Amino acid sequence: MNRRPPSSRPLTIAFFGSSLVSAYWNGAATYYRGVIRALAARGHRVTFYEPDAYDRQKHRDIEDPPWAKVVVYSGTDPAEPRRLVEQARSADVVVKASGVGVFDELLEAEVAALERPGLTTIFWDVDAPATLERVRTTTSDPFRALIPRYSLVFTYGGGDPVVRGYEALGARRCVPIYNALDPETHFEVAPDPRFDCDFALLANRLPDREKRVEEFFLKPAAALPDLRFLLGGNGWQDKPMPPNVRYVGHVYTADHNAFNASARAVLNVARDSMASVGFSPATRVFEAAGAAACLITDAWEGIELFLEPEREVLVARDGDEVAAHLRALTPERARAIGKAAKQRVLAQHTYAERAKQVEALLARQDVPLTAVAP
Repeated sequence: MNRRPPSSRPLTIAFFGSSLVSAYWNGAATYYRGVIRALAARGHRVTFYEPDAYDRQKHRDIEDPPWAKVVVYSGTDPAEPRRLVEQARSADVVVKASGVGVFDELLEAEVAALERPGLTTIFWDVDAPATLERVRTTTSDPFRALIPRYSLVFTYGGGDPVVRGYEALGARRCVPIYNALDPETHFEVAPDPRFDCDFALLANRLPDREKRVEEFFLKPAAALPDLRFLLGGNGWQDKPMPPNVRYVGHVYTADHNAFNASARAVLNVARDSMASVGFSPATRVFEAAGAAACLITDAWEGIELFLEPEREVLVARDGDEVAAHLRALTPERARAIGKAAKQRVLAQHTYAERAKQVEALLARQDVPLTAVAP
């Protein structure tokens, strides 16, 4: 990677990811939007390339934003992503995100081959524990040989275990760029009767999360039949649930604030890989905090770097502890926890701070790499 004086000129950034305009089966959307919008606010110009796949274009949450150019390409014709990567050759920075969903191997190889004087290539991993496990167990995985060819590897979580994992595979430098809050998108609103409940969870049904949802959400629901539970997200329509659980299906991003503001408490459940590695707060953590919601999260290493247990977040090791928290949680304490969480994330965990970190890394400056902003 080549040195650039910090903030000497706007950078042009080409970003190949799953989707910027649709959160449908796309948990990374909030993260992409937060980081890219904050980079644009600092003067950088971003073009986001996304495939027409998984019906995401039919379930857009937003129109093309003013802070990024969106290019949608065919999800079936490999000539299109090849042409667009060649087009991106004129950028200062080209990013290949993990989990695009189509043409991932093609894009990984084509982007890695772009690096030259004046052009920085980044692999941005939004599920690093799963990627590392896959590459370690499948030594023939073509991405393994590409890791040292990228100028930088960014991850959206994982802490030191992920950094060490990538460095052991030859990464030149690996840096976590953690999830955060965009206060212009996620903020306090009035409760909405559509989402009125005692305990709410917003999560898509995924194989490496389902058992944890059973433990941390459905088990407490069965134990607390007098409380009202609300589940949002894709894929749960045929899942057996206790009668006090109401399923509302996909919740569009525009309704996330109301969803979080209308429950006495909301739940965060990490995927298996994220929970095992730790240091991986999901976007839902910061969305909830931005709305001043009282958050109960499953336990994972590193939570205290982002929110203080018992004062800014409640932590549970299993479903029994979730139920115990709910039994003891008064509306007054829930409001106090939510307000404290909002204050913490506004002070230390905004995408504006993450964008400064990215900018400094691109300028080859030394910056604090902890979760806590200076």
